[in-house]
Amino acid sequence: MIKFFLMVNKQGQTRLSRYYEHIEINKRAMLEAEVIKHCLSRSKDQCSFIEYKDFKLVYRQYAALFVVVGINETENEMAVYELIHNFVEVLDKYFSRVSELDVSFPVSKIYL
Repeated sequence: MIKFFLMVNKQGQTRLSRYYEHIEINKRAMLEAEVIKHCLSRSKDQCSFIEYKDFKLVYRQYAALFVVVGINETENEMAVYELIHNFVEVLDKYFSRVSELDVSFPVSKIYL
C-alpha cells in the first residue's frame, strides 16, 4: 500500500505531497525533511529503493525533480518504480514538457 507521494526539487523543497494515511502536519514536515535528505544524498549509481523506519522509499530523479513514494513492506518496489515513470510520462504528455520553472499564470488564479 502506498503511504505517501512526494515531488521534491534538488534544493529539498516539496513541490507536491499527498498522504494516504493520517499524519499530523508537524510530523509530515519532519518526515519530508528526513526522506528528502536520504534521497538527495544518494548517488545515481545507488539503488532507488531505501528501507526507512517501518516502510520503504522508492524514488526516481527526473532532471531537477525527485519523485518519492513511501510504501509498506509488502508492496512490490519494481511496480511502484514503474508507476512513478508512468505518472511522469502522463504529466509530460498532458502538460507538454512542463518544468518546475514554468509559470504561465498568477497563483491566485489556480482553482483546484
